[in-house]
Amino acid sequence: MKAAVVVKNEVVEYQDIEEPKVQPGSVKVKVKASGICGSDIPRVLHNGVHFYPIVLGHEFSGDVVEVGEGVTKVQVGDRVSGAPLLPCMKCDDCQRGNYALCKHYSFIGSRVNGSNAEYVVIPEKSAVPFDKSISYEQGAMFEPATVAIHGVLQNEYKSGGTVAVLGGGTIGMFTMQWCKIFGSKKVVVFDISEERLEMALRLGADDVINTTESDYMEKAKALTGGAGYDYVFETAGAAPTMYMAFELAANKANVCFIGTPHVDLTFTPAMWENMNRKEFHLTGSWMSYSAPYPGKEWELTAHYFATGQLKFDPSFVFKKMPMSQAQEAFDMFKTPGLVKGKILLTND
Repeated sequence: MKAAVVVKNEVVEYQDIEEPKVQPGSVKVKVKASGICGSDIPRVLHNGVHFYPIVLGHEFSGDVVEVGEGVTKVQVGDRVSGAPLLPCMKCDDCQRGNYALCKHYSFIGSRVNGSNAEYVVIPEKSAVPFDKSISYEQGAMFEPATVAIHGVLQNEYKSGGTVAVLGGGTIGMFTMQWCKIFGSKKVVVFDISEERLEMALRLGADDVINTTESDYMEKAKALTGGAGYDYVFETAGAAPTMYMAFELAANKANVCFIGTPHVDLTFTPAMWENMNRKEFHLTGSWMSYSAPYPGKEWELTAHYFATGQLKFDPSFVFKKMPMSQAQEAFDMFKTPGLVKGKILLTND
């Protein structure tokens, strides 16, 4: 089969490699769309892979073309996405259903070959069937949608509260929508891009705040009558929004960091006192899994994508490119700010 193979740092070659074989309990998927995740960028451009050569890709969708012995969850012809985490299922964390915390996991498209190819073979348990009314492009967005809902659940979200979503990227947009689906009183999205804020309103945000405006904090607090937000979700992984989260939180709020920072964070005593005095609860969120594997995150995403309540905006996708142009796709990330959204690698 053809695959986009990372052969050394910054080099992706479209090669003929051996087609993976179905084993008992596994399924073969003909890949239709495979998204480039932010975590794939350092793998290609900064020597971030576990080994060479490797086929990346863990945000994907396609059609089941073959099933192994004993498979009952899906059948040939089903349209599926794939849950890429492969937990050991034996350690204490796995036994508690905390699969994302497994210390002995494998991962499709990182530790084993992934979906940047014509075919990928995955365990039956990783196959997530979805309705044929859902496009392959949307199907490749399952993983970011599940990351968002996992953060909502991790933050002990309950309906009726006011919500601040910091960061209008794909995960931020899905986080906003999940809070709306689950009955928020008001959801406000914060970003520096007017284009992203307009998309947030299109997708159902009650209000938006451009944080480049000098009086944005006053406007943000006014939307809650000065009380602050009951639930705060930081999805950008940026230092300014992480500081912002502490200030926007209401007394006894729940604050969740979904985004991953890439710089050191230093909090002044005054900033830190926000947490002490407000007695808010701060938590992190990692990946998107729960028991039974892969979890309700994946089941609910399939359901709400199918009903249309969880919306997919075409502007989530920056560009669709043939799998054969994977090198050109990764090269685009060398220009800061050029890629605004998801690049999908597709097979005919």
